[in-house]
Amino acid sequence: MSARAFLRSAVWAAACSCIALTAREAQAESDFAYEEVSGRIGIETRVFPESALYPGQASHSSGVVLHPKLYLEDADGKSVTVAPFFRFDSTDPRRTKADIREAFVLLFGEAGNNEWELRVGIDQVFWGVAESRHLVDIINQVDLIENPNEEIKLGQPMAHLTWSGDWGVLELFGLSFHRPRTFPGAGGRLRAGFIIDDENVTYESGADERHLDLAVRYTHSFGLVDVGLSAFDGTNREPTICLPTTLGGAFTQHYEQIRQFGLDSQITVDAWLLKLEAIRRTGFQNLFCQSEEDYSAFVVGGEYAFYSVWDSPADLSLLAEWNYDERGEQATNVFQNDIFLGARYALNDVQSTDFTLGLLEDIDFGTRTLSLEFNRRLTDNWALNVEATAFLKIGEADFLQRDLKNDSFVGANLGYNY
Repeated sequence: MSARAFLRSAVWAAACSCIALTAREAQAESDFAYEEVSGRIGIETRVFPESALYPGQASHSSGVVLHPKLYLEDADGKSVTVAPFFRFDSTDPRRTKADIREAFVLLFGEAGNNEWELRVGIDQVFWGVAESRHLVDIINQVDLIENPNEEIKLGQPMAHLTWSGDWGVLELFGLSFHRPRTFPGAGGRLRAGFIIDDENVTYESGADERHLDLAVRYTHSFGLVDVGLSAFDGTNREPTICLPTTLGGAFTQHYEQIRQFGLDSQITVDAWLLKLEAIRRTGFQNLFCQSEEDYSAFVVGGEYAFYSVWDSPADLSLLAEWNYDERGEQATNVFQNDIFLGARYALNDVQSTDFTLGLLEDIDFGTRTLSLEFNRRLTDNWALNVEATAFLKIGEADFLQRDLKNDSFVGANLGYNY
């Protein structure tokens, strides 16, 4: 880990500690009526059956994860939540880190027939309805070092105001600090053949990472239809990876100022869930900073559930989605023209056992990826998660994934929840 990266992690860890101590002291000096300490301690491992493509990459990694959470609430229901995240990894120094996933104050009240809620601090927000990719979800930065599926996010400093009533829910966001995306280091697997510099990050805005980003979202249910409309104006969460400017130089991250308009919708008809996420984004450069290109993208599909299959409590859901990005082969992600097929089998037992199987097929490049996930509670406190990803085929022209052809893996996480 570089000195700057280590310092950044140390600052985040110190901030976590300071916030937790402040909350504790506030509790001692005030009338907090309720306190809860919870969290998770996990032991993780990943095994890569095939030999690495590049020197220094290991065939096995292991680590420990700590994710404690402190919740304090006063007699009026106002609360403070602090949830730091710590990880130690045996092979990739970039994966050893500290982060604040949540650290916010929650206030709320009523105004006539409406209700308001204000969260100030560091928080995580989720938007979207699709299974294979959450296209409209743009508030938090992806923690790519945690998992290549882009599901895990970093904490984001924000002020988040929610106004709700019979007419729907309106959310306003002020986002005060941009966080660069995390990428594996030289010793990590699931990375490109080149290393992306995590120190030399550039921005289009003269304010760099301190640019104030703004977002708004409106959601409402109209009978069987749930609709979300969103807009974002600020620093992009997805970086453009720029080629080295000198021989032997590093690949760097660059973040433009963009505008994104999003739509997500879900229609529920009996056992059917029909889903759509679509965006229009302006101001973003395409692959390798070649040129600025405004574009549209969408993911559309559905889910059908079979309940009580084979006269058991279990449910089986079949999934199908199409991801499309009109930039085609100049897209900066792997979802430019992909079909996703999947199945989820939930036993609905006391152990909350479920299996999820997914297949992602790239229509343009022919890349085919198979994923499997298994979850089960072993006791009231212990839980097991097993995931596997197999790169069955990677097309020769698939630049974004061709270096992953030997990186199929099986991972396991044994966690204790308290």
